[in-house]
Amino acid sequence: MTPSIRALVWLAVLVQFTSFADTFYVSKLGNDSDGRSWNTAFRTIQQALNAIPDSRGSHRVVVRPDTYVEANLSPAHSGAPGAYNTLVGDFDGRLGSGTNGWCIIDSGDPQKGFKSWDWWSTIRASDKHWPVGNNQETFSSLIWDRWQLRHLYTAGGDAGLFWDLTNKSGEGFTVIVEDCVGTGRAFGGGVVYPTVRKDEPTVFRRCYFLALDWVGDTAAVLLGGTETTMPEHPHAVFEDCTFVHPDNAVALSYASQCARGRFTRCHMIVLNFTQPEMGGKSTGILCTQGHKPGGRLHVDLEDCTLAGYSLFTPGDDAAALTHTVRGTNRAYVQFKQSLPPGFERLGTWPVDLFSRMAPPPASRPIGTR
Repeated sequence: MTPSIRALVWLAVLVQFTSFADTFYVSKLGNDSDGRSWNTAFRTIQQALNAIPDSRGSHRVVVRPDTYVEANLSPAHSGAPGAYNTLVGDFDGRLGSGTNGWCIIDSGDPQKGFKSWDWWSTIRASDKHWPVGNNQETFSSLIWDRWQLRHLYTAGGDAGLFWDLTNKSGEGFTVIVEDCVGTGRAFGGGVVYPTVRKDEPTVFRRCYFLALDWVGDTAAVLLGGTETTMPEHPHAVFEDCTFVHPDNAVALSYASQCARGRFTRCHMIVLNFTQPEMGGKSTGILCTQGHKPGGRLHVDLEDCTLAGYSLFTPGDDAAALTHTVRGTNRAYVQFKQSLPPGFERLGTWPVDLFSRMAPPPASRPIGTR
């Protein structure tokens, strides 16, 4: 076991067995008073996040399965080294909510539907210099540092489980996301512009990511870093995750310097197999289209399966991507496209892979008692 893997195992064990300093509850059946029990639960997730009392960490927010129409969530305080805060949905009922199923966080307009508007997402981030959208102030997702999220289903906005450090770019940042669904117009998930914490990367485990747009800076998962040379360790680690997108699975942000991601047992499904002879264009499964000068993406792939028109962005942009492979990595691409050494080419339609396209269903009716 390598030192970096040992560090990840240690981190997972540490977070799993954390004793919580404070627990706040969220339920539409609560009386909306102090959030300290299911009976007195807050009725919105943001109220519970506002109640986090300090930055010493080990605080927890537990959410009853239901649909919560909320956007731009941000906690009052970050977690602490070795003492992550937790936001968790009571998916299996073990935390006492009296029900089970997804905790759906819908950032859309409750009357008009999908709110695809810049900087209008599940996780709060904004930039007052942006010409359109939710741009009244600049706000950094850095406040979410050292939080763990589990059993949440995000939808209805510009991005799902995606953290943008905006004016705090270049600082260390870590979140752990497990057993979640992230969907959005631009990004299903990702993190942009931290510096690497070599023993404490952002980790996504057993998650599903879907983005719906194919124009501009969009991907199932977007990555961005601030280092001017490629770091030896990843900004983010993805384990047993599924990526679905019209045009690319993983992309380098346009504003990124060097970014690195590690992908283990992941499934990447890209729907664009357009005919270039008819004027169509694909950005590839692993996308570096339109990168800034000096921008680079490195991906470490292990036992992954990928499908799309091409593995990399066609043309000169492909030079901005480097990769390593371990284990068995398989790819289903357009018949004229080549694959580099280390990939097993799939010649027939990968039925098992494409069966993963749909988000995970609810195990029980949402909100039932």
